[in-house]
Amino acid sequence: MEARFDYLGNPVGAKFVKYIVAAGKAALESSLPAATQELVKIRVSQINGCAFCVDMHTKEATAAGESPVRLHLVAAWREATVFTDAERAALELAEQGTRIADAAGGVGDDAWANAAKHYDEDQLAALVSLIALMNAFNRMNVIVQQPAGDYQPGQFGHA
Repeated sequence: MEARFDYLGNPVGAKFVKYIVAAGKAALESSLPAATQELVKIRVSQINGCAFCVDMHTKEATAAGESPVRLHLVAAWREATVFTDAERAALELAEQGTRIADAAGGVGDDAWANAAKHYDEDQLAALVSLIALMNAFNRMNVIVQQPAGDYQPGQFGHA
């Protein structure tokens, strides 16, 4: 499988990616735990069917020491006992923030309150930013049919 076109090889596409990667550094450099960030990236990417991002972030998480059991259970996190309450709150917020069209009210007050119980305002800002960022990356990759499987940890300099 090949991508429909080389998004990064296009001047407009490359510029856009450069800017959103720069914006994403705010979340990356925040106090939101790195493991939580990777779990959220993976879950959002699973929901959106972005194989490239699932491949990338499972490999980055593995390289950072994340356990295979937790990675295998991200898609079924509700029934899994391997996630902390804070991680579960982040995953719920990620799901509701990704599936906005599926719920008449968007992100529910309960999901927000639960996340706010576990994260301070800076971490919440990072979490919201990360969810938005991953949705943008997922959509780019799905639209151009970016193939997955060949990603190497650290390929782009950071997760």
